[in-house]
Amino acid sequence: MKASRLVPLAAALTVTAVGAGLTGVAVSFARAVVTPRPHKPDDVEVLQVGPHRVVLEQTVDTVVPGRYGVWTDGGRGHFRVGDVLDVTDGRVTRELLGVDRGVPRPGSARWNQYYYSGDPSTALGLAHEDLVVPGEVGDLPCWFVPTASRGESDVWAVLVHGRGATREEALRALPVLHELGIPCLVPSYRNDADAPAAKPGLYGLGDTEWNDVEAVAQHAIDSGARRLLVVGWSMGGAILLQFVARSPLAEKVCALVLDGPVVDWYDVLDNQARQRGIPVRLGRYGLRLLAHPVGRRLVGVRGPVDLRAMDWVRRAEELVLPVLLLHSDADDYVPHGPSERLAAARPDLITYVASSTARHTKEWNVDPPRWESAVRDFVTAKLEEVP
Repeated sequence: MKASRLVPLAAALTVTAVGAGLTGVAVSFARAVVTPRPHKPDDVEVLQVGPHRVVLEQTVDTVVPGRYGVWTDGGRGHFRVGDVLDVTDGRVTRELLGVDRGVPRPGSARWNQYYYSGDPSTALGLAHEDLVVPGEVGDLPCWFVPTASRGESDVWAVLVHGRGATREEALRALPVLHELGIPCLVPSYRNDADAPAAKPGLYGLGDTEWNDVEAVAQHAIDSGARRLLVVGWSMGGAILLQFVARSPLAEKVCALVLDGPVVDWYDVLDNQARQRGIPVRLGRYGLRLLAHPVGRRLVGVRGPVDLRAMDWVRRAEELVLPVLLLHSDADDYVPHGPSERLAAARPDLITYVASSTARHTKEWNVDPPRWESAVRDFVTAKLEEVP
């Protein structure tokens, strides 16, 4: 072959290789977005343990004020920490508030943003029942926390954790709801470590998981609930917004409480692309694959994942239910901007509680009384409006 013909051929092959490489990056990004990570690695080092304090390595999490937990020994141990007492030379000294399991000792551990660990009975001293609720993809494990009197209550709450989290994320909200006399259901949903996997075992980012919330809501209604309060964190908020938009049971919902919710997936995932060093436009290409017939096969999802249908800033006028929306401007995973814009678009329905300092869904951790007061006041007002 003549040299003059080799040049354009080489150029074409180079362009093809670059295009394939970029598509591979986009596919990898999209696949990471929808792939559960059931096993999380240790992410903090315990350096020293004393009777009333613990020394941890300095990380972006360990220096933030508030209450948190630490899992040790592969999750078999757990202790809780409070105020930051000192930060020196990469070492953070915090108050040791309590030991729930095991014996704290220096070594590798994992940060627990939920603060509590266990179930409502062991973590909070609130009597609970372990239920199984039949769902679209199988039996869903669920905690039921009745009222103290076990008497009838017209309003029940369904609490939905976020992406990659567990039911323990909801423990922080149970005391204030229990105080208000509201029975609570805390379910796992498809692809959780303790729940059935939906083929092919990937997240729908709310587009499919809302069906599991519907099953739990139906259980509440069948058990005597006349109205529902729904509470969600992060992707749990996206799930609940799909539930109230798409389920006939939405007519039973009296209000939503959303903490650090995803109200615009594009904004969240643009932020994730930047954090991973991926150009936003390339990340967007990956997200478009989730809705494209060929792209879906590359990523591995079965049905289209329509992120535009989950953009509630764009759909703000469609909201018909009152919402308490709590979001920190220091949220490192779900930027607060879309929540602010949604609240500004619907001040008639949305009570927006802004905060600072708290990282993702840790508003309660940084200031428990403020978080609980906001929830108590909002829920009390909405219960008074329930006919």
